[in-house]
Amino acid sequence: MRKRAEVTRRGNLVRSTYWHGVAAGDAVVVDGPKERRQHWVFVAHVVNESTNDEWVEVRGGRTGEAKGRSFRPDVIYPSCSKKGSRLVGLSLAAAPQLEIR
Repeated sequence: MRKRAEVTRRGNLVRSTYWHGVAAGDAVVVDGPKERRQHWVFVAHVVNESTNDEWVEVRGGRTGEAKGRSFRPDVIYPSCSKKGSRLVGLSLAAAPQLEIR
């Protein structure tokens, strides 16, 4: 059973630990020249309600690192989309990985 999503609000920022089928701690792939070769885990999805900006917070980097970074939602892919050095399929923003019930 998955942990429940934690949604916190601080001013105009709404931060959720569950987004489009990934929960905090789940492995994701970041589509970028350097980032694709590194290992990332999902931390949170954040929306600024006053500007409608949104971003995804991840943690990771090269082996042994635990850097916190944030990226646009359209460059975040599920971990199963990485085939060697290529990405196949759509990003989580375009194709959420929702559970079938």
